[in-house]
Amino acid sequence: MNGTNSRMPARRPVALAAAAVLAAGPAALAGAGSAHATPDQGRASALVLRTGLDVSLLNKTVNVPLAVTLNEVSAPGNAEKTVLTAQLEGVDGGKPFSVLRADVAQAKATVTPEKAEGSTRLANARLHVPGLPLLSLIEVGAVTSTATCAAGEAPVAESSVAGATVLGKKVTLTAGGTTNVTVPGVGEVRLDLSKRETTTRTAAATALELTVSVDPLKLNVAEVRGTVTLAKATCEAPPAPTGPAAESPAPSAGTGTDPVTDVRPQGAPAQAGLAKTGGNAMTPYVVGGALALLVAGGGAVAVARRNRG
Repeated sequence: MNGTNSRMPARRPVALAAAAVLAAGPAALAGAGSAHATPDQGRASALVLRTGLDVSLLNKTVNVPLAVTLNEVSAPGNAEKTVLTAQLEGVDGGKPFSVLRADVAQAKATVTPEKAEGSTRLANARLHVPGLPLLSLIEVGAVTSTATCAAGEAPVAESSVAGATVLGKKVTLTAGGTTNVTVPGVGEVRLDLSKRETTTRTAAATALELTVSVDPLKLNVAEVRGTVTLAKATCEAPPAPTGPAAESPAPSAGTGTDPVTDVRPQGAPAQAGLAKTGGNAMTPYVVGGALALLVAGGGAVAVARRNRG
């Protein structure tokens, strides 16, 4: 009885080790093969207003950068802002100066696995610069920009502007063109309308881009120069689906065929037993290793018995 008990520990670890190899081998291989890099997501952005202006006060004693951004959003995911006013401090006798006011000022950016889209909408907007408190640099009735990038499709960029007045003058804007407005004693504004760019995966749309040079005399402002962007939207498409999952048709109903165990690469030779067990090319090596452990364990038991005899 004692001899039997003394032999059990010698056999059980070998058997347990073999079982662990058989159980863990295919699972470990499957886990290693499933590791893969996460594909890039699409991207989108939108903004209502961005200024890059330099303001020089009278006699150029103070230079103030007028850098304002309103409703700038970006994605992956979903983002939206609807702030209606943008203000600047320190250029109007220490009081907040309103750069932009609008009835509607909305920017949205949305990204899904199938599509990325940025959009901007502006309505009844009035843009001011320091030195012209009563005269708008520009007034617009309706402005929109949209950039749409769907996976596997050509990106689309669109923008529109309706009802524009620049420095008090009504202007007729031409899509994709440039308009110059000059007011003696006040300044000059150049407007670039509906700038659109697309590539195989990206799109960008800007409804209005203004190049400003304002020099209002005797208004406590010596000079205002720079650029103003109204209603910009961009996008980058998510990667198009690729690989067998996107190309292989689904198995026909009613055939009784197991789609996991019976499907093999085109022209590959069949391997007996693999379809039934769910094994793969590494299975013979795993089984061989387990058998080697079993043989080694049996040999150790036989040597122990001879030594005891």
